[in-house]
Amino acid sequence: MNYPKLASVRSASELRSRLEGLGCPLPVADGGPWTALSRPLTGVPGLPRALGNRLAILPMEGWDGTADGHPTDLVRRRWRRFGESGAKLVWGGEAVAVRQDGRANPRQLMAGEGHVGGLAELRRLLVEAHAAHGSTDDLWVGLQLTHSGRWSRPNDSRKPEPRVAFRHPLLDRRVGVTDDAPVLTDAELDGLVEDFVRAATRAWKAGFDFVDVKHCHGYLGHELLGARVRPGAYGGSLANRTRFLRLIVEGIRRDAPGLGVGVRLSLFDRLPHRKGPGDVGEPEPWSGPYLHGFGCDPADPSRTSWDEPLDFLRMLEAMGVRWVCLTAGSPYYNPHIQRPAMVPPSDGYLPPEDPLVGVARQVEAVARAKAAVPGLVMVGSAYSYLQEWLPHVGEAQVAAGRVDVVGLGRSVLSYPELTRDLVSGRPMDRRRVCRTFSECTTGPRNGLVSGCFPLDDFYKRHPDAERLRAAMGR
Repeated sequence: MNYPKLASVRSASELRSRLEGLGCPLPVADGGPWTALSRPLTGVPGLPRALGNRLAILPMEGWDGTADGHPTDLVRRRWRRFGESGAKLVWGGEAVAVRQDGRANPRQLMAGEGHVGGLAELRRLLVEAHAAHGSTDDLWVGLQLTHSGRWSRPNDSRKPEPRVAFRHPLLDRRVGVTDDAPVLTDAELDGLVEDFVRAATRAWKAGFDFVDVKHCHGYLGHELLGARVRPGAYGGSLANRTRFLRLIVEGIRRDAPGLGVGVRLSLFDRLPHRKGPGDVGEPEPWSGPYLHGFGCDPADPSRTSWDEPLDFLRMLEAMGVRWVCLTAGSPYYNPHIQRPAMVPPSDGYLPPEDPLVGVARQVEAVARAKAAVPGLVMVGSAYSYLQEWLPHVGEAQVAAGRVDVVGLGRSVLSYPELTRDLVSGRPMDRRRVCRTFSECTTGPRNGLVSGCFPLDDFYKRHPDAERLRAAMGR
């Protein structure tokens, strides 16, 4: 399906009209200066110092560490660029596995006892790069902790080794879960809780301000939130489905009392999608109640059900977890929900909707959550597809109190100085703006390193660039 390119939009008023025509109007600022995005965040309970601006770098999964989970020069370069960006919140840096069987790929970083030095080095390089352009007194740096669960591929990027929280009738076959394959037991989940806590104490030793206990994108923490059909202590009721997170937070508070805790959450989900006619995404056929997602209506999984997501956010607030980064869906089974783009990765499908609809869906969901639970600091996602219009929409959301911090992911790979340019009043460099070609995902899905091959000159010259072109049939 063909949708108008975002490059055809010439003004903020034209973008507003297009959003209205799609049935998803959003506030859009006419232009800079970007005063709301540049304004410090202060007065947050439990925040001992100000956050210097309202821009964050979101965690991305790296495919370029060593086989035993340590940083390489490619990882170090990426973290330096995060520091150079000017963003005052680095939400998690990148996904770091708490143990070997939970790695999403064989080159993902790890947070074992022997990895503390490498993680501390990454933080130091980031802070030093940031200090070259401004104060670090208002900089916050976190580390995202994860177990990939169903999507684990710890030994071979082409060979799934899933560890599942429950039997999923649609997703089991995607990763080769057989009828007799084991489900993680309650005792194994008890052990994983302690793995997360130990990883958090290592992050604390490495100097990080906080850890993100990952509950998004179909990975283990997120899958547990949808485990209605699972028996035992970790399934069924919402209280049981949130037990994993609550025990991890309790353990972190016990063993690393000076460490902050945040949660990146897929606020809502949808049915898994597949390629349909013309390679356009379509939902997997399903009939009857859908009891396998979080934040989607079991009676109609094309709709968001708000009760449990808002209860979850209120639970975080009651636990004293004041930071949450909101996203949606999964890049593995409904990427147009999670990461709107016109061009899919090599294993994806063409978008079944204008990607602007996907952006607006997430932006509006965060605004609704912020209105319902205003005491939480909320970081928004899905802004990269907006390209030149990213600051126009982000400025309007922060100014209206609909979100506290605007998060940037893949757009930072091509243009890390974007945030510094915005808060300094410099014009955006349009030649480096991410166009969401999805090659930063296609490369890793084909066993290559992660980077922006179209726009970053470093990766244009990397040996994997030629391999990527061959994988894409160019």
